[in-house]
Amino acid sequence: MQDRPGALTALAPKGRVAFENVSFAYDGDDSEPVLRDVSFVAEPGQMVAILGTTGAGKSSLVHLIPRFYDVNAGRVTIDGIDVRDMSQAALRRHIGIALQETVLFSGTIRDNIRYGRPEAGDEEVIAAAKAAQAHDFILSFPKGYDTVLGQRGVNLSGGQKQRIAIARALLVQPAVLILDDSTSAVDLETEARIQDALQRLMRGRTSLVIAQRISSVLNADKILVLDGGRIAAQGTHAELLATSPIYRGLYESQLGNG
Repeated sequence: MQDRPGALTALAPKGRVAFENVSFAYDGDDSEPVLRDVSFVAEPGQMVAILGTTGAGKSSLVHLIPRFYDVNAGRVTIDGIDVRDMSQAALRRHIGIALQETVLFSGTIRDNIRYGRPEAGDEEVIAAAKAAQAHDFILSFPKGYDTVLGQRGVNLSGGQKQRIAIARALLVQPAVLILDDSTSAVDLETEARIQDALQRLMRGRTSLVIAQRISSVLNADKILVLDGGRIAAQGTHAELLATSPIYRGLYESQLGNG
């Protein structure tokens, strides 16, 4: 991934994310697209949920926003500016990301949370950990935030690692927050508390959330249903329940007919 000559390095985005007729294939135009003609808008302050079966293109979609990959056709914009016209460092400074497979490094829990903002103070670290429902289990360790993690966080459970990753993403105070199935190893009660905290912290900011559990995205401002790399339907929970057979099938398979 290369920055274009003259790429923007000073950004203060509000966080309006737009996909405009985006198509993407991992091996360029010679391979089968994993996303086809995708268009949607996520306004500042909105939570947009992305649902779909395995292989529908959910992770590929969100990975285009911080330019882990570039589109083959169409464009991805933030505040109307093509992300390819921004320097990668400047762009990623304003995006918080927590992935299903959490990458932690050898060092203290505090330093792992501060990875994206090394200058953050202890109060900010603790506030982010509390929002991610990580504070209590961190304090259960004898050394608390000074607990040293093994490579890839081997001394933490899957759910604990995911909560550290969410705290790290929140500490950046991002204009755009991306959660890629990042609560899959967390129990339902903890996930609900994380969602409540996100609603407070992300007020005025944009959240894109990939979820396997429909129960965690019922209150999203917009839900995108991906199928075969295309947006099969988009709308609120009530709208999709009434109009989208795919969404209704997902909903009923998880939560029953009621």
